[in-house]
Amino acid sequence: MTGSSSARMLALLSLLQTPRDWPGHVLADRLEVTPRTVRRDVDRLRELGYRIGAIKGPDGGYRLAAGSELPPLLFDDDQAVAIAVALQSVPSSGIDIDEGAARALATVRQVMPSRLRHRVDGIRFAGFANETRVDPAVLEAVSAAVREKWMLRFDYGSAPDRPARRTEPHAIVAREGRWYLIAWDLEADDWRIFRLDRLRPRVPTGPTFTPRELPAKDAATYLAARSKGSASEDRWPCVGEVIIRLPAREVAPFIGDGTLEEIDAESCRITVGSWSWIGVLASVARFDASFEVVGPEALREAAGVLAGRIAAASGVPHS
Repeated sequence: MTGSSSARMLALLSLLQTPRDWPGHVLADRLEVTPRTVRRDVDRLRELGYRIGAIKGPDGGYRLAAGSELPPLLFDDDQAVAIAVALQSVPSSGIDIDEGAARALATVRQVMPSRLRHRVDGIRFAGFANETRVDPAVLEAVSAAVREKWMLRFDYGSAPDRPARRTEPHAIVAREGRWYLIAWDLEADDWRIFRLDRLRPRVPTGPTFTPRELPAKDAATYLAARSKGSASEDRWPCVGEVIIRLPAREVAPFIGDGTLEEIDAESCRITVGSWSWIGVLASVARFDASFEVVGPEALREAAGVLAGRIAAASGVPHS
């Protein structure tokens, strides 16, 4: 077995946790080392507090003592809670590693002090499984290309005959349950955003490249800006202000990244944004309440246009 002695001892400990007797020569074969190395590693594990019993007989061997507790991992309370929440949240993350996360939680739980183990066991919650699934191998391959600054070629979407995309990968961003690659598209000669669940890397990767400057302060801001129709800033291109005839408590949970100011018990002032002025009005109209446009003038003009369209759709003349 190749690798460091610490990695070999972890592998040895993993074998010993299986409830069976392990002849020394069998362990040596499994770890691809000599029996003498196995004896030395067992002694080191004993020094660390692992109760490993010796089996007498022609072959000799080892077993992890029944009922022994493994030395605790040094987690504080907040770290233990963070691990439990993070690993249980994996199904909603969009990365297809549910089984691995469950096994990791079970493994970490075994080596926690009993106090923290009970606390972790008490954290149970139901979440929504993310139907958008990213292959962990894709995440790993794209992450490596970003880190090493390798040109990345990949098939994208469901069109089998389309040539592979050639990109200079800049960053991976997770947003609202989906994973995105932000990259410079060499054919389009521009920045593009790709979903990882639709991406299939080709191998080998291309040569290294010199990173370009992203037209935003960071990758997360760029993705947020593009989702709002902006080129570089995390803001809506159209932002309007209205007074809506509803109590603030009924409006506040539903205005997203907008702002709210209470006027009185029955009305409030909200500022909301959208891709268009009609979109701003649509986000206000969904509250099914009377409202007054405060500004800007472009929003008032859009209100007139929308009123005409609604009148035409309803067959009622618009004055």
